[in-house]
Amino acid sequence: MKIAAFNVKRLGWAKVNKTAVREIIIEIVSQYSVVVLLEVMDESGKAMKLLLKHLNNYGDNRSNPYGMLCSEPLGRTTYKEKFVYFYREEEVEILEAYQYVEKNEDNGYDEEDVDELAREPFAELVLIPVHTKPKDAEAELNALHDVVEDVRERCQNDNIMILGDFNKKKKMLRIFSAPYHSLIDDDVDTTTSNNNDNTYDRIVVYGERMLEAIVPDSAKAYNFEEDLNLTEEETQSVSDHYPVEVELKQKALRKRKPGTTGGAQKKKPGPAAKRGEERKPREEEPIFNRYPLKVV
Repeated sequence: MKIAAFNVKRLGWAKVNKTAVREIIIEIVSQYSVVVLLEVMDESGKAMKLLLKHLNNYGDNRSNPYGMLCSEPLGRTTYKEKFVYFYREEEVEILEAYQYVEKNEDNGYDEEDVDELAREPFAELVLIPVHTKPKDAEAELNALHDVVEDVRERCQNDNIMILGDFNKKKKMLRIFSAPYHSLIDDDVDTTTSNNNDNTYDRIVVYGERMLEAIVPDSAKAYNFEEDLNLTEEETQSVSDHYPVEVELKQKALRKRKPGTTGGAQKKKPGPAAKRGEERKPREEEPIFNRYPLKVV
């Protein structure tokens, strides 16, 4: 299963309503089982409904369609954006979606006065999308640990992936230190601009088990300019970022209670397996036809 995050740069009605731009976005999105789009400027939701309609009329998507999940508009000023998930309904099942809210010093909730996360991540794989403000990126990234701990307590699950536009090179930040693993290296250019080669977009997983669930060397920036043979002008009309993507091993994850670390243990085949009989999954080891997914 391939998962991606894509900052599509002020994605709204004007961009979606341009056929040439929309078709490129659809080609990109169609490569993934799950993709979260960042910087969506679509308060009414009309643009994303139009994009979903055309997405599901494209190629094989007609027989393997996408569903959509949108956050509320996020932000502390008049500037607000959404996180929008597109996911293949035959491959992914959404179990839960919730909006993380920061707590203030009095353990109350106050979105206006607490500014560590300007756009709180909209969260039995758990995905946490991120788009930090450049000038506050370090504080916001450090605050992500609190989001992860909230997710672990709420979902009783350590299978956590954080993905999106971090707007920051790796430093000695908590989110880039154990037990976290950053899958996109600092030498990866995630921007479409020829004027810089910054690694702004990242995928980070929590714990060794999540790291083991990743197909080796599958985490990368997708250079759609090169792959789709686009001009620089066509590329820039879509975004100033490349998507970052990663592939999960099939049926790799089992739910584990927070606090238990390390990889899944190998077991010797039992008598039924030795006789060539089909092994039935135990309740605590479900084999999924669709990945159960929770999003924050």
